[in-house]
Amino acid sequence: MKVYHGLDDFIKLPPSVVTSGTFDGVHIGHQKILERLKHIAEQENKDSVVITFWPHPRFVLNSNGHKLKLISTLEEKISYLKAIGIDHLLIIPFDKKFSQLSSQEFIQKIIIEKANTKKLVIGYDHRFGKNREGSFEFLKANAGSLGFEVEEIPKQEIEEIAVSSTKIRAALESGKVEIATKFLGKQYQLSGVVEKGDQIGRTLGFPTANIHVEEDYKLIPANGIFAVQVQVKAKNYNGMLNIGFRPTIAGNLTKRIEVNIFDFDQDIYGEKITLSFVKYLRSEIKFSGIEELKTQLKKDKEEALKYLN
Repeated sequence: MKVYHGLDDFIKLPPSVVTSGTFDGVHIGHQKILERLKHIAEQENKDSVVITFWPHPRFVLNSNGHKLKLISTLEEKISYLKAIGIDHLLIIPFDKKFSQLSSQEFIQKIIIEKANTKKLVIGYDHRFGKNREGSFEFLKANAGSLGFEVEEIPKQEIEEIAVSSTKIRAALESGKVEIATKFLGKQYQLSGVVEKGDQIGRTLGFPTANIHVEEDYKLIPANGIFAVQVQVKAKNYNGMLNIGFRPTIAGNLTKRIEVNIFDFDQDIYGEKITLSFVKYLRSEIKFSGIEELKTQLKKDKEEALKYLN
């Protein structure tokens, strides 16, 4: 997959099949659009093109946009799209100036002139251009004069619930990992660098790796204990994760992300590791003392292994 970080980097392509959107999480609804995009491109012997935006438009346009947490980092989104087999990814820098492009300007300058679109595939609720004024209905009504076909992919539902990035965020923030997994079509992942902590976990018999997530916009799931799979140096291990303030130990003011990796004894300070969320086990609790905490941690490990094995 060729990745272009801006319109100036993007060379005009031969006639292509194109889609556009933010694609946060690349969930099953997005995957349906991308599968259709690829299928048409292969049938018609054309390149598949995804147009996306960075930063997320809500960071720029909403006064409280800084509060938005994303399911995928830009690096993760690129990786997901590459794995699906997209030919070209155009990442348009999104700023106030770009947001003022009308839908007609967006279509003419980017969809037609830059991407050389012969077929545009979009999701059922997709809108584009200034104030999101462009719609499927507009495209359909003007397809003849625009010089390309347009196809709308209907919403994807699980148990009569329409899949959306917003619903996935809400599920993760309330610890509903199974719902997030269903909607994403994969386990939610969180990556970060292992930092040195206070090593209290070792005294409990459960040494932990403290994870620093560099991207402050990346969504951190609910506080509590999770069964997770841990990727370290391209190898996978089972583990249990604590997100929270460790009320029994110290009552920290700073939220910690700490993972106990089962059957593992390596120095990984400075290593980037990836956590895949399998099951939410319980909320964070303040115990009466260290011994009660150690007893609970043993139970947590047993419970985690039921789901990980």
